[in-house]
Amino acid sequence: MKLPSTFENLNPKQFETSWKSPSNIAFVKYWGKKGHQIPANPSLSMTLKECATKTKVIFTPSDSFEVDLFLDGVREEKFGLKIKNYLLSLIDLPWIKNNSIIIETHNTFPHGTGIASSASGLSAFALCLTDYLFYLSGENGDFFKIASHLSRLASGSACRSVYGGFTTWGQESDYFASPIHVHPELSELRDSILVIDESEKKVSSTSGHGRMAEHAFAKTRFLQANKNFDLMSSALTTGDVELMGQILESEALSLHAMMMTSPESYILLKPNTLTAIEIIRAFRQETKLPLYFTLDAGPNLHLIYPAVHQNKIQTFINNELSPLSVKVIEDEKGEGPQRC
Repeated sequence: MKLPSTFENLNPKQFETSWKSPSNIAFVKYWGKKGHQIPANPSLSMTLKECATKTKVIFTPSDSFEVDLFLDGVREEKFGLKIKNYLLSLIDLPWIKNNSIIIETHNTFPHGTGIASSASGLSAFALCLTDYLFYLSGENGDFFKIASHLSRLASGSACRSVYGGFTTWGQESDYFASPIHVHPELSELRDSILVIDESEKKVSSTSGHGRMAEHAFAKTRFLQANKNFDLMSSALTTGDVELMGQILESEALSLHAMMMTSPESYILLKPNTLTAIEIIRAFRQETKLPLYFTLDAGPNLHLIYPAVHQNKIQTFINNELSPLSVKVIEDEKGEGPQRC
């Protein structure tokens, strides 16, 4: 996807904008790339509501290209450099180097623990950047499609956070995400996040994606993901909560199996992650309540269930699972980013 030609030769101006963008939890995982930020298989996710990043960006015309990023008021040189390199990679925007950029950002959830902080953080920045581009150019095209494209170039999963509800990427397009509609019975899902470990994960998702290039099981995994994408799409469309849950858990365990069997293998799961999974499955078998789990690239469990069962399931979580965790973050399907 090429950016609109109206973005190519612009004169920087003073501009300030703020966006709050949510994280998302993938129901069908994207793990492995082809080309530059192109997914090896389609993915499908639910955008969250409470787990979000709020970002303010100040663009100032300058002869020197500087990017200063502050996370919770503290300068973060590593993340600032990541944003600077990302902007330098946008060859359609050569004039962006004529800016001094200040970024102030805050997460509502622990950073780097496998709750997709890159998805919320980089989509929030991409939304601010899109705001700036539209302001300078007078462009009146599809704002969120462009923001999704720019988010993808920063972080693959970030492109899905630009839309609320349920979103796919790699089906309609490899270059931006697309929102989808689901059955009313699955339109109000809860996500209780069991934070097993708040420490930053030792292997980044970028590194994990890279290891898929030489993975012995990569081809089989991509075939599985395509099949699961079709099954999950069908489950969400028809309201089949049991099929949704089966694929949800299969995808989570497949993701971590890829990590454990990759070149330079690694394990992100913790003992309490496995204990919690056993307790969840025993509870579901005993009560027949539709409580299912998934995982991102970390040890923390996302417990997915229809909101109609919230009272009984949260009582179970508080009594049986909370002692295994540092804390529980209560979340649900969200409506997407907001300008703030």
